[in-house]
Amino acid sequence: MTPMIQVEGLSKRFGAIVAVADVSLSAEAGTVVGLLGPNGAGKTTVVNCLSTLVRPDAGKLTVAGFDVVGQAADVRASIALTGQYAALDEALTGRENLVLFGRLQGLGKAEAQTRAGELIERFDIGASADRPVRVASGGERRRLDVAVSQVVERPVLFLDEPTTGLDPRSRRTVWDEVRRLRDNGVAILLTTQYLDEADQLADRILIVDSGQVIAEGTPAELKAKLGASVCEVRVAEPSARAVAKTALAAAGLPVTGADDLLTLPGAGMGTLGAVVRCLDTTGIQDAEINLRHPTLDEVFLTLTGNGSVAAEHPAAVTA
Repeated sequence: MTPMIQVEGLSKRFGAIVAVADVSLSAEAGTVVGLLGPNGAGKTTVVNCLSTLVRPDAGKLTVAGFDVVGQAADVRASIALTGQYAALDEALTGRENLVLFGRLQGLGKAEAQTRAGELIERFDIGASADRPVRVASGGERRRLDVAVSQVVERPVLFLDEPTTGLDPRSRRTVWDEVRRLRDNGVAILLTTQYLDEADQLADRILIVDSGQVIAEGTPAELKAKLGASVCEVRVAEPSARAVAKTALAAAGLPVTGADDLLTLPGAGMGTLGAVVRCLDTTGIQDAEINLRHPTLDEVFLTLTGNGSVAAEHPAAVTA
């Protein structure tokens, strides 16, 4: 299948600053490709080059089969874009903005009004739809900005950090819309700083840092880079922590980490059972044992040399 988004060897610099260096990626119809990285990693520059807002210095870029440099007008007719900052008329209401963008994209007046109503319901912005945008909250503006990009659905969608500033419920609303569009065959390039968002939405992830791709794969493939599961043991009673660490080591269970959080790498269900039996033998009753897979947080932080962080939602048992 011919990719709807194709990037080969993209490079872009601004003066002495190298924003993107030799980035390649592709996205087929009905897939979500995630660009995951910190601020300044080059994610927005990739989106801006693909959407014809910035001219690349090097590389071959095509969108929906059109060359980004030589066929820019065709590219623009094939894409929808939600940038990092809301492109809204603050003097108009949310509903009026949606109607305006519909009219600008060729919808008749009645059709634009109908479409505005559909999007207001879909993105849960009814409470603020008829107030001027200038008095809307940041989250309301962001949801409205994403809705504007969907007034006329295109085969390719660029989402540049679409859920920044949104509360958990609003994030879920946007996530549901991304999944709906993917299932309807839209090719989506999503940039995000949120590892859980990339894990939830992306079929394939490219981790970018300092303008370069440092790893890519499915979420499962990236997590597998750190190996097997990890068992964590947290002992509540301070006086029992050293006892637990000594007992686990004596039982042949390799332990790393601080005394308040003992980590056993390369763990499995057998390790979990062995830890429970060992702690029970020593008389330690108040301990939390977590067996979990590596997280994208750990993959990213390990690859970028910034250490590791704990999983947000480990599966826990109490010994």
